[in-house]
Amino acid sequence: MKTLALLAAILFGSFVNAQTGNSGSISATVPNVNGTEGSVKFGLYSAETFMKAAPEFSVKAEIIDGRAVAQFENVPEGTYALLVMHDKNENNKMDFDASGIPTEDYGSSGNSMTYGPPIWEESKFDFDGNNKELTIRF
Repeated sequence: MKTLALLAAILFGSFVNAQTGNSGSISATVPNVNGTEGSVKFGLYSAETFMKAAPEFSVKAEIIDGRAVAQFENVPEGTYALLVMHDKNENNKMDFDASGIPTEDYGSSGNSMTYGPPIWEESKFDFDGNNKELTIRF
């Protein structure tokens, strides 16, 4: 009986949070994908997971006419960064040449084109739960 009561409390708590917190969708487009091989991987990260762990949300998108589009649904309000990569060989990781330079295109929500990995402060954006559209360029 205690287990059922605990389960009911957890489910009710989740329902209340879903009803009171703002959530919405984030649409992301990469308009300049070079080539048609592979797919484009989109990852939506929090400050805690950025460049350290798996994304909060992820989408694998087809490349159609040089574009890839991802739709993230039911995203709670918060601060996020979007990282995107063209996984040409579908090995689910960024590939590098012998000198450590990426051989697959990548980008972030800040669209900053610096040498080195994306930076949280340049990539982050606030999401208030209202639907948002982003364009990421490789």
